[in-house]
Parts: sequence; C-alpha cells; structure tokens
Amino acid sequence: LKIRQRLGKYRIERKLGAGGFAAVYQAMDTVQGIRVALKVPHSQYTTETVLTNFRREIRTTAPLEHDNILPIKDASIIDDRLVVVFPLGDETLSDRMTRRISLETALDIAEQILRAMDLAHAHHVIHCDIKPENVILFRGNRIRLADFGIAKVSQKTVQGGGTGTLGYMAPEQAMGKPSFRSDVFSIGLIIWRLVAGQWPEWPFQWPYAGYAKLRGRIHPDFIDFMHRAIDLNPRRRFRDAQQMLSVFLRLKNRTLRHARARRRPLLKAAQAIAS
Repeated sequence: LKIRQRLGKYRIERKLGAGGFAAVYQAMDTVQGIRVALKVPHSQYTTETVLTNFRREIRTTAPLEHDNILPIKDASIIDDRLVVVFPLGDETLSDRMTRRISLETALDIAEQILRAMDLAHAHHVIHCDIKPENVILFRGNRIRLADFGIAKVSQKTVQGGGTGTLGYMAPEQAMGKPSFRSDVFSIGLIIWRLVAGQWPEWPFQWPYAGYAKLRGRIHPDFIDFMHRAIDLNPRRRFRDAQQMLSVFLRLKNRTLRHARARRRPLLKAAQAIAS
C-alpha cells in the first residue's frame, strides 16, 4: 500500500513494519478522525481457508477483554483485502528495549504481560507468539499484548505447520506441541532480557547471558523465578501464567527492596567522593 492511498475509510500514512504474512500501517480513520494501526495480510494469503481460520481464532479470543490486551477495533474485507484494525500505540517493546530500562519499569512491564496472559490462560487461550514486537506500549507506560489468534493463523499459513517465532519459542512448541508452559517460556525470556539486558539464546544453557551482572544486584529468589520459567523441561516450569503471576507478585517488592539496598552504599560512596 502506498502513502496517502485510501483503503475504505482509512488513509495510509506510513508503514510500520512487515512480516512474511502481513504488513502493518499507521492510518487515519477519516470518519472518526483518529489514527489507527492496520494489519493487512499479503494478497496471496487472503484465501477462503485463511479467512475461515481467522474467523475461528478471532471468535475464540473475543472474550479476552483486558487493559493489557490489544483489542481488535474492526476486521473486514476492503477492496479484496483482509484489513484488521487496532488502536495505535507509541512503540513496541522491541523499540523500547533499545534504551535503558530501570528495574522498576522492567518489573512493571513484566507484571502487565503476566496479567494479560493470566486472563488468556484462564480462558484456555494459548498465545503462541509472545515476543517484544507483539508488546505495544501506550501512554503512561501501559502495555497491551497483541496478535492473539492472528499469530496462529499467520504462522500456519506461511510455514504450513507449527506456530511461533524462532528465538522466542519453547523447544516443545518448535516441535508442534505448544501449551500454557510454552507461553511461560516466552514470557520468561522477555523478563530475563528486561532485567539482565541480554537475551538468552539457544541452546539455553545455564548460566544464561547476563547472569554475572544479575547476581550482583537481583535477589536470588527472582533469578530462580526466571530460571524456572525458561527451563528446557516444560514440566519444571510454571504450569501457566496464573501460577507464574502469583509467584511474581510475591517476589516483586522483595526484589525491588533488595536492589535499593544494594544501591545505597554505592550512592553514599559517590556522595562522599563528590563532597
């Protein structure tokens, strides 16, 4: 789609990104006068099979109304294209990760992701593609998790098999056997990156990248929490986001107090040197 091109009531303003299945655009809703995000599958994938799968997945995820889940504003066929409309965020978590993130902010983002998936798992919905590009940031540091249902359709269509994005998915998911514990694994990877500043990488051998940095400032119980989430054996992980959120909330304040206590001597030393 070209800049300023009209697609029904939407005027394309700029391209935000593209993948194997679809492109995403910023557009102006010329009726409501607001900017939105449009996800438009590539024309070769707008088939009856894809549309049938899409309808099924969207109906499955329709009950997921939550402040931390990105809602679909509209989904329709316009000019022979499937157009899915979402609220427009400020940036993705992938963009945000290019700048420094405080521990407080990192844990706040982690909690919001977990609360979104707590609801999803309670409704027996597996996301299958939790990654920074699917975490959208809005004003006030609020995140909304995107692509529920759409992720499954896109991955099955392009790859003809399992769902997910390499580098973020659990080993059993890569073999076509996703479960709640697979989402736990992906969330664990994101939390590790938020806190440690580095991505664990395949073959995910312990200690993961950034462990030496974590050990000096993060409470050992929280390191164990992350390690459990990213365990290669799904039976040793949290059974779902509900259990993971419960443990996270017990550890969050303890982790913040521990980090502040570790910082105080450093601040005092710096003040002494400055004086």
